[in-house]
Amino acid sequence: MLFLADFENSTAFSAVQKLALRYSGALTQTPVVVPEDLFAQLDKHFTNQQLVELTSAIAWENYWSRFNHAFGVEAEGSGANAVCMVPATATSGV
Repeated sequence: MLFLADFENSTAFSAVQKLALRYSGALTQTPVVVPEDLFAQLDKHFTNQQLVELTSAIAWENYWSRFNHAFGVEAEGSGANAVCMVPATATSGV
């Protein structure tokens, strides 16, 4: 089973996918700190439009996560120690 939290050590993600996951982690932290070198690497692989879309998707998920947390909303069928595991699949490009 693949754990997203250990994506850096996984062979299931491409280098570009890992880059996007690093970006997601940076945008999720409080305060938000995206190192210039990380953004420069993203800029090599994504167009401006793709970066806007990626950033919007990450920000939207963070919004819902914080909103739900404030109201104690959990995913249906989840408990206090629940984790969301991504099923292992063949490596694919972005």
